[in-house]
Amino acid sequence: MSSAYRCIGITLALVLTLTGGAWAQGGVLRVGLPSVPASLDPATTLEGPVSVIARQIFDTLVQYRDVSSDIEPGLAAQWSVSRDGLVWTFRLREGVRFHDGTVLTAQHVVESLDRVIQPNAVHAPSPNVAAPRLVRGTPGVVKEIRALDARTIQISLLLPYAPLPAVLAHPAFSIVLASSAGQRWVGTGPFALTEASLGRVVLDANPGYWGGPPRSTRLVFVDAGEDARGEALLDAQMVDVLLTSVAPSRTTGTQSIPSWRIGYLALEAEREPFTRLKARQAVAAALDPGLLAPALAPSGVPLLSYLPLGVWGRRDGSPVLEANPATAKRLLAEAGFPRGTSAGLLISDGDKRLDQSRVAEAIRASLATAGISVPIQVEAPEAALELARTGQHQMALLEARVEAGDPHFLLYPLTSSEGASKGPAALNMSFYRNRTLDGLLIRASQVTFRPERQRLYVRAQAMLAEEVPWVPLYVRLHWAATRMEVRNLRLHPSGNPRLDRVWIDAPPAAAPAPGIQR
Repeated sequence: MSSAYRCIGITLALVLTLTGGAWAQGGVLRVGLPSVPASLDPATTLEGPVSVIARQIFDTLVQYRDVSSDIEPGLAAQWSVSRDGLVWTFRLREGVRFHDGTVLTAQHVVESLDRVIQPNAVHAPSPNVAAPRLVRGTPGVVKEIRALDARTIQISLLLPYAPLPAVLAHPAFSIVLASSAGQRWVGTGPFALTEASLGRVVLDANPGYWGGPPRSTRLVFVDAGEDARGEALLDAQMVDVLLTSVAPSRTTGTQSIPSWRIGYLALEAEREPFTRLKARQAVAAALDPGLLAPALAPSGVPLLSYLPLGVWGRRDGSPVLEANPATAKRLLAEAGFPRGTSAGLLISDGDKRLDQSRVAEAIRASLATAGISVPIQVEAPEAALELARTGQHQMALLEARVEAGDPHFLLYPLTSSEGASKGPAALNMSFYRNRTLDGLLIRASQVTFRPERQRLYVRAQAMLAEEVPWVPLYVRLHWAATRMEVRNLRLHPSGNPRLDRVWIDAPPAAAPAPGIQR
């Protein structure tokens, strides 16, 4: 351990001693993850174990509310945007300190964000996967980030970009102390890094955390894998919480929440039969959530709208999947296929968590009721993606994620004309183009007035339900299993729960027997 981290650990231990530990309700909370990497630079990941751990060590300017993608204050107590949408101003909280005692200033925020956004920044993350996807390249839409004074940050953009607050809530944009580069990243979060090695990370509570002291004095993350080993560790009381994307075998002490990762059916709009609108509509009309559900369980559940629960902007009402064979047959006949038709389905293998072959069979059974026969083509994941990107499919079973919890990051790439050019960069694998829908989605990504964005996204989803270039099928689940003594664990759709609010409720000590003093 470096001398700087030894000092942090000594400081935290001293605080614990002086306060008698009264500020923490629990002791050590041990958390099993599918893997625990030794490198914890938050800027190097979009999702997964690094994001979970980073959420406990670092803060972001703004953060997600419980169980949703709505935004609330984080390190920034307030923020505003100019009328033209080109300048965002964030005002920092007072009195926030990094774990080494350094007072947080606006310049620290500028340096931290620049290392993620600027391609030639000092200590830039490698690989930098988040920034290009979330700010449209590096530096992308960002023109300049500067400190106006010790507590005010101004972000100037090249064009209006309404998803910016959601982007800044993503763990990849965590605020780190730039001078800690080359050692271990120092943050301002509820826990400070004490030990990091492959398979094990230890965090100690930050009693002076601006959001209130954590409920546990220490977090220990251990590598539990994604098989039965994690539950065995839980049974042996070697971990208290198991976070996983695989449903536990037990029925007690478990919870799940829909994630921001969805599965969808891309209908190649430039190939028959899906050049015809009513043929696409027939697919949605025939698909039966009741047949899909058993094939998805326990890793996912049917998705009846274009956005999963927990993402604002979702259009509720008439489900996209209708389970109505009569309507599907009528639409197919009106499309010019009175005796039915055939549409091949491209899927990939190798997913241990969700068997696409089972999902494909459920799709085939649903479409058979409308007279659509479905030959299934199984390929390795890389080969399947390449075939889909070059349009060598009629239907393709694919997955996408609502990055940062903002509707823009799902609806725009999967639907807009910008992503519909065949080749390695293709994102719209239905290759559907609609200028009106493009206009709605572009406008929704630029207007900063939230009610107007909501209205635009509801209109866009209504158009998608009518045009059906792609069909939402399912949403993946995040799972957790806990010991019975664990209190207040609440999962989040991002996959990054707040563990500073969780504690172990230890049973009270037995009263001493008469005549015995302790």
